[in-house]
Amino acid sequence: MKRLCIILATVVLLQGCITSLVTVPVKIAYEATKGVVKGTAAVVRAVTPDKDDDKDKNKTNDQEKQKDQEKD
Repeated sequence: MKRLCIILATVVLLQGCITSLVTVPVKIAYEATKGVVKGTAAVVRAVTPDKDDDKDKNKTNDQEKQKDQEKD
């Protein structure tokens, strides 16, 4: 009976240590993976052309043409 109480007390007291031993590597892996995913997403956004940019360029070109016509 005494051994059982000692084992239970040890388990309860070491629960925090066991939890940190398990969670620290998981957190490190999560942070590393998150950084890689963010970097990949940024590269994909930089390489992939946006349709909005094309529309903005067309609007700017149209506005410049109108200004040129008004001046003439």
